[in-house]
Amino acid sequence: MRVGIIGGTGGMGKGFALRWSHDNDVIIGSRDATRAAESAANYTDLAKKAFGSINGSITGNDNLTVASDSDVLVLSIPYENIDSICSVILPEIKDSCVVVSPIVPMTKTDVGFECVSIKDNKPFSYQLVLQHMKDRSKLVSAFHVISEKKLANLSLTLDYDIFVCGDDMESVYTVNGLIDNIEGLRAIYLGPVELSYLAEMSTPLLLNAMIRNKMKNPGIKIV
Repeated sequence: MRVGIIGGTGGMGKGFALRWSHDNDVIIGSRDATRAAESAANYTDLAKKAFGSINGSITGNDNLTVASDSDVLVLSIPYENIDSICSVILPEIKDSCVVVSPIVPMTKTDVGFECVSIKDNKPFSYQLVLQHMKDRSKLVSAFHVISEKKLANLSLTLDYDIFVCGDDMESVYTVNGLIDNIEGLRAIYLGPVELSYLAEMSTPLLLNAMIRNKMKNPGIKIV
């Protein structure tokens, strides 16, 4: 499976690329194709050192090319850039492509991390992405509560739950498969895409708990 990551040169994109390359062909995207290719070569070296060998691959290209070539497309981008990026790339994806949004509408204020969709009455991330989808059922929300630092550190063993929301169960199962592909992660289905706001709100909650209780990059585990 070809997994594209828009924003693949960022921290979360790096973690996804490293861990998924063990069994998938990962394409990292950037506005600059050269930068993406250089990062892909670096990630490949890191993955091979960690795993010994990889069954997949890591390559890089510009965002538009990555979007059109992917079977699954992960939007590892800031909330503020959703419209400017998605309006360009999502019209170009394959009809069968599953789009994954881990985007969080969050800001840091004097009281802590807050959800801007509640604080400033702005749309949730999934609502903005849906406006640019050719097939709205292909959007799946996931990966809001995983630490990018722990994701990118292949020496660490993960033990976290990942909330998943989506309408099309085949698309949900595809994303669940990618979650299961990362050892130590478990998919927890919350329901249709309209419940994505619950997953998005869990990120500022987790970060505030981390800071106030002096935790180090915590995740969520339901027991």
